[in-house]
Amino acid sequence: MSPLAVPLKLPSDRTAGSGRWIPWPPLATVVAAGAFFVGLSLSGLPFTPQAKLDALRGHVLTQEMQIRQLQGELELHRLEKERLGRIVHFSSQFRIAADLAALIYDAAVFEGLDPELGFRLVRVESGFRRDVVSPKGAIGYTQLLPSTARWLDPTVKEEDLFDPETNLHLGFRYLGYLLEEYRGDVRLALLAYNRGPATVSDLIALGRDPANGFARAVCGDTPCSGALEGSLPARPGALRLPTP
Repeated sequence: MSPLAVPLKLPSDRTAGSGRWIPWPPLATVVAAGAFFVGLSLSGLPFTPQAKLDALRGHVLTQEMQIRQLQGELELHRLEKERLGRIVHFSSQFRIAADLAALIYDAAVFEGLDPELGFRLVRVESGFRRDVVSPKGAIGYTQLLPSTARWLDPTVKEEDLFDPETNLHLGFRYLGYLLEEYRGDVRLALLAYNRGPATVSDLIALGRDPANGFARAVCGDTPCSGALEGSLPARPGALRLPTP
């Protein structure tokens, strides 16, 4: 699968790196506009006052557009620097190659998943191994079953799950869906990812704790949000995926 880019919506009036809104610099524009006006006067061209005013307005507009373009470029640079810093951080934290860290980070951001959670999921599911296949047939970095992958995207074939980007995007998309299904409860979403949402929902309906150690393995020393007794219930009608 071809790389997926994360769309960016850039604010036009931010100072790169500072996060603060700044006023449009009027002094520089006034000086530039004044120089332009003087140039017109010295040219000796027969401009009427209205023509001079229109030309001045056009010049000011051009200057404003150039300033906004520069601010956008500075913001892009800041965002890319921040992205690279995060990738280096995760590469060091999980002791994996920077190119793999970049794949995981970009896929998590694109799918709207907390990158930290994405890295932790991949570590527990596959040990950051691309070609691992479980006895039940789960494949790749996120240990996704082909049946679940087809439920998410009917065009996906089993061999596609060995492609790193395809596997990461679909696995993170599935976990994101479960987080929505269980109202943001990370613990229940992880348990549903591992045991199946139908099993988790059935156990909850019976008043039983569906914990099997998977959520704790993913979360480590950081408690998963949403304890069973304090979390919101799952939506009516448990999600049931097709069997493999």
